[in-house]
Amino acid sequence: MSVTEVQFQAARVEDAPAIAIQGRSQWQLTWRRLRSDKVAVGSIVVIFLVIIFALAAPLIAHLTGHPVNTAYTGIGENASGNPVGPGVHGFPLGTDQIGRDLLVRIAYGARISLFVGLLTTALATIAGVSLGLVAGYFGGVVDAILARFFDAALAFPFIILALALASVFSPSLAIVIGVITFFSWAGISRIVRGQTLSLKEKEYIEAAKSLGAGPMRIMFIDILPNLLGPVLVLSTLYIPAAVTFEATLSFLGIGIPEPAPSWGNILSEAQQFYHVAWWYVVFPAAALLITTLAFNLLGDGIRDAIDPRTERIFAGGKASRGKRGRRRNKDGGLSLDQAIVVGQQGDQTLDISRQPDVGGLDI
Repeated sequence: MSVTEVQFQAARVEDAPAIAIQGRSQWQLTWRRLRSDKVAVGSIVVIFLVIIFALAAPLIAHLTGHPVNTAYTGIGENASGNPVGPGVHGFPLGTDQIGRDLLVRIAYGARISLFVGLLTTALATIAGVSLGLVAGYFGGVVDAILARFFDAALAFPFIILALALASVFSPSLAIVIGVITFFSWAGISRIVRGQTLSLKEKEYIEAAKSLGAGPMRIMFIDILPNLLGPVLVLSTLYIPAAVTFEATLSFLGIGIPEPAPSWGNILSEAQQFYHVAWWYVVFPAAALLITTLAFNLLGDGIRDAIDPRTERIFAGGKASRGKRGRRRNKDGGLSLDQAIVVGQQGDQTLDISRQPDVGGLDI
C-alpha cells in the first residue's frame, strides 16, 4: 500500500460521521445471547404452550362437554370394561379406568404440576438465598451451624418424611408443597453461601463497610445483585425437579389425593392397563417429559447466556472454525501435508542462505 492510499483512507476515516457507542448491561447481553439460542427459544415456546394448555383446562372441559371428575361408564368403556381409545365416542385422547376424559384430566393435572413446581421453587429460592447469604456473610459459628443444617436437609430421605407426614396427616397438596420446599432450599443455600464467601472479600464490600453500611444493606444491596445469575439458573432447573418430585409422590399414593387429577396419580392408575390401553400411559408421560425437558433446556440456555465460556459455546466455536477450515481447503487452500512440505522446503532454503560465503576470503 502506497503512502497516498494510506493518506486517502485516513482522510476518509476523519470525515466519516461519528457513531454513538451504546452501552449494554449484563442482562441486555444475556437476553441477546439467549435470543440467539434456538434451543432455548424453542423451550420458551413449549413452556408457554404448556401454561396456556393448563390455564385453558376449564375451556377444554367445556368444549368437550366432559367435566373433569365425571365418569362415563357407558360410552367411556368398551365391552370388556377397559378404557376406550383416542377419538372414540368423542374422547380425543381416550378415557381412564372408569371412563373419564383423559385429555381433560391431563389438562387439570398440568395446573397442579405447574402450580406446585412454581410455588415450591419460589419458596425454596427465597429461603435458600436468605439463609445462604446469612451463613456466607457472617461466617464463624453462624456459618458452621447453618452449614451442618444444610447437610442434614440434603442427606435426609424425602420419601421417608413424606410417608411419615402422610401417615400422621392425610395426603394433601399442602403436604406435597411442604416436603418439596423443605428438600429444595438447602441446595440453593449451599451455592449462595459459597458465592457469598467469595464476594464478601471484594474491594467494593470493604468500601461499603468503611462507609458505615450495615450487614443487611451489604447482603441484599451489594451482594445479592451479583448472585441473581446463578440463582436464576438454579431456579429454572429446580422447577422441573419439583414437577417430577410431585409426580413421584402422587404416583406412590402420598401426594395429590384422588379425585384431583395429577400426572403422577394418572400414571399410577394406568400401570394396570398399559397392555390394553397404551394411550393411558403414553399421553400423561409425554406431558411430564415435555414439560421437564423444556425447563431443563431453558435452564441450560440461561446458563450459557449468562456465562458464554461454557462447553456449548466452545463446541460451537470449534465447529464453526472446522467449517471455515474445510471451506478454505475447498477454495484451493493448502492441506496439512502440503503445508508441512512447504515448511520443510522453506527451512532448507533458509539454511542455505545462512551459509557463509567463504569463496572470497583470502586464506
